[in-house]
Amino acid sequence: MRSLHKENRSPFIVLVLLWFMGIGHMTAQITDQPETAVPAEGEEEPIYWTVKAHRPDAQLMDIKAIDKKGNRHEVRAIQQSSDASMLSVKAMVDGEALPIKLVEKGGEQFYPVKAIDHDGFLIGIKAETETGGLLDVKGVSQTGNIVHLRAINKYLKYYNIIAISPEGKVYDVKGLKMLDTPVETVINGVRIFAHVKSLAQ
Repeated sequence: MRSLHKENRSPFIVLVLLWFMGIGHMTAQITDQPETAVPAEGEEEPIYWTVKAHRPDAQLMDIKAIDKKGNRHEVRAIQQSSDASMLSVKAMVDGEALPIKLVEKGGEQFYPVKAIDHDGFLIGIKAETETGGLLDVKGVSQTGNIVHLRAINKYLKYYNIIAISPEGKVYDVKGLKMLDTPVETVINGVRIFAHVKSLAQ
């Protein structure tokens, strides 16, 4: 895999993606407030896909959101309708569905994957090993507007990130860039490099 870098993308593709995701002014300060995990009256019941890390030669590992107290929270891809071509990926924390994004990496080699609460606090996204250990989930490379996410162990062995539906369908979980700028938007004071979505393989 090659390192992250900018690539020119078709304006048409960018416009289609912007329309599809309903995102307007990408560089503006926005308040992406957490969503309740309980649907409002009259809304369609969402379908929750589990999010896992895997390699063909290894067992599946759960992806968790780890707060500052060390509490482990579920991470889910959420299907809101029969159109399942692209799913939001959220951290389910205390009854709220928090957005998960790739944030600015600062001096790090890879882009961190974090959940963001309404106060702008970052919650780590990790893969949980069968022995209870935790592996960082990072954006490690980029192809066009897609950022490849991997769980990484201490030997720099990579694990793919996937979402699995209750019926056993498998989607990739990827970072999605829409602009050729280092910062896509600002959410609750946090500068965002890319969005995290589950996409049909």
